[in-house]
Amino acid sequence: SQPVEATDDAFWDQFWADTATSVQDVFALVPAAEIRAVREESPSNLATLCYKAVEKLVQGAESGCHTEKERQIVLNCCRLLTRILPYIFEDPDWRGFFWSTVPGAGRGGGDEDDENARPLAESLLLAVADLLFCPDFTVQSHRRSTVDTAEDIHSIDSCEYIWEAGVGFAHSPQPNYIHDLNRTELLKLLLTCFSEAMYLPPSSDSSNANPWVQFFCSTENRHALPLFTSLLNVVCAYDPVGYGIPYNHLLFSDYREPLVEEAAQVLIVTLDYDSSTSSSPTVDGTTTGTAMDDVDPPGPDNLFVNYLSRIHREEDFQFILKGVARLLSNPLVQTYLPNSAKKIQFHQELLVLFWKLCDFNKKFLFFVLKSSDVLDILVPILYFLNDARADQSRVGLMHIGVFILLLLSGERNFGVRLNKPYSVRVPMDIPVFTGTHADLLIIVFHKIITSGHQRLQPLFDCLLTIVVNVSPYLKSLSMVAANKLLHLLEAFSTTWFLFSAIQNHHLVFFLLEVFNNIIQYQFDGNSNLVYAVIRKRNVFHQLANLPTDSQAIQKGLQRKKKSPEPISRTNSQDGVSMEGSRPAAPAEPGTLKTSLVATPGIDKLTEKSQVSEDGTMRSLEPEASQPPSEGSPPSAVSDGEPWSGEASHPRRDRRRLSSASSCGQWAPTPEWVMSWKSKLPLQTIMRLLQVLVPQVEKICIDKGLTDESEILKFLQHGTLVGLLPVPHPILIRKYQANSGTAMWFRTYMWGVIYLRNVDPPIWYDTDVKLFEIQRV
Repeated sequence: SQPVEATDDAFWDQFWADTATSVQDVFALVPAAEIRAVREESPSNLATLCYKAVEKLVQGAESGCHTEKERQIVLNCCRLLTRILPYIFEDPDWRGFFWSTVPGAGRGGGDEDDENARPLAESLLLAVADLLFCPDFTVQSHRRSTVDTAEDIHSIDSCEYIWEAGVGFAHSPQPNYIHDLNRTELLKLLLTCFSEAMYLPPSSDSSNANPWVQFFCSTENRHALPLFTSLLNVVCAYDPVGYGIPYNHLLFSDYREPLVEEAAQVLIVTLDYDSSTSSSPTVDGTTTGTAMDDVDPPGPDNLFVNYLSRIHREEDFQFILKGVARLLSNPLVQTYLPNSAKKIQFHQELLVLFWKLCDFNKKFLFFVLKSSDVLDILVPILYFLNDARADQSRVGLMHIGVFILLLLSGERNFGVRLNKPYSVRVPMDIPVFTGTHADLLIIVFHKIITSGHQRLQPLFDCLLTIVVNVSPYLKSLSMVAANKLLHLLEAFSTTWFLFSAIQNHHLVFFLLEVFNNIIQYQFDGNSNLVYAVIRKRNVFHQLANLPTDSQAIQKGLQRKKKSPEPISRTNSQDGVSMEGSRPAAPAEPGTLKTSLVATPGIDKLTEKSQVSEDGTMRSLEPEASQPPSEGSPPSAVSDGEPWSGEASHPRRDRRRLSSASSCGQWAPTPEWVMSWKSKLPLQTIMRLLQVLVPQVEKICIDKGLTDESEILKFLQHGTLVGLLPVPHPILIRKYQANSGTAMWFRTYMWGVIYLRNVDPPIWYDTDVKLFEIQRV
């Protein structure tokens, strides 16, 4: 507790000289209360400790860590800083400490004048970057003999030491578990440096970039390119099965997995970049120069984002896509060959990484959609969505899965790919069906809407927008999927649901748009859907005759009190679930979760594009004077306050169900009902019913039929050419980047990282401000 002189080496050296420690030991030996006590009572000692620890890392980086003792000192300083940094970040008075200069620490060069001194943070980050490419410590040495010819750490070209083959590097180094462990510890420290973001409250102002990430990903870091490549390749090349041999992981301990997890987390944090506010990264892939060129790199200053946006070789895309798909499918492999592969836990980080790839590199997005490989991403996402639908602690996972599908659904190719028959039999808690990937998507979405928990209500708009976007391309829906769509329409068009919240009717508009798209553009193969529409024709007639007088509105709302369940499951014939599947379970009580900021409404999240005859899309600029169209909610009713956390404002729960609480004392009026009822797009369906119902009834009477197959056969050969209204233009709602989703991704990503780092618990019990930690 007494101030100790910085020159008292004997005192300070005891902190890192100990030979056998692990990061867990450091966490046990240095309790939180002690760090806080030193911070409050002897700040000069804490400052000296940080400064000395960074100095040791810088010395290690300078010398190249040739002795076992030096390596031990570097690792111990690394662990100590990982332990202490969160307590520096949680105190606003200390936050600037690492960005202050330390006397005598020059930026290199002969004259050590203080003008030229580097902030401590910069020295720390550059030392860590150097250490990540330190021969015989974190990378294989290329020299044969080690006598006196130790490689000078400053003369090595780290691009020759990339950790794994893949993007931009063909050579796969010998696996070395000691190097993997050392890299993992250094990356843990790096992630801890970046985690200052957790100690600032969420704000819609995206200009406050993370200074640690900003510096690390700038041209100041000479290892930026090889490190970005190493992280990406280590993640995408990882095979949890273990050299492709099932059950191999039971025989060998896997040192790669912790490194892959850490690499994935560091990678997504370095890519935290709001593309909506800044000049967008180049997406044409024409710039092939590296950042090592003299010219200013195009696009963002963040080199990691820059490199990611400039990947353009087909074989690199193939490597990334195969890797991500292999890792996302890992839990599915678990279900039909139990324990054959090690179960990985970092699928949420992978989804964020996949999102960043598609968002920052349009060439990658088009590559993904060019072949049916996109289905290898779709199926695991649907699996996660279905599995997490009842679990309140996994709301974030539900959102990111839906966001990715929304992004993909904006491209025509995605809808086309969905027509591929679905034959993989991943045990999922959904009805058995025979059909395509489109059927799978609709059946899973129906399951989420009818049996997910209430927190998912804000996602309904998104789910149905995805179905609308793909609907013009769906060649033939199965009977199971067709019935699910009609069941949703039935549930959403009950009077109490339509009248109980200001935006509920949007869901009916979305569904009618789906039916119209399929009838107008894919009538021929969709006899199942046409048959289902005919069978449930009363739902459409009821909508057309929806009462608008005050009395009827009140009566409709009375019904609500009798049936509080938002959507009854009774009249949805669910049939038997797939064999071997487990029902989706709610979270175990006491499960930790982190709060999320509200997501923007669908009108802010997407922008409308019209598909022309030749298949090209043109953006429809919203006209200022027009009232909001049926599909997009008026902007006044976004999800509660845009930046409220979930915990403090449980608005998200009540968004669909209650009316009064969401916007003052709103109540449905006859004028309001009329305003949207008159726009219900029912003409096409009414015409179809008018033409086909008498014909179907006639067949039934003539042949005394009660059998569907005959009617389906008739509908298959029927045609409505010339009988339907002129086809409407296809409208696609494409995802558009905005600062609201950028902030959502930041809180989600750090929440995942916080909860996943429990051994050691780096941030546990510190005063985090970006989100709240809650128990289910």
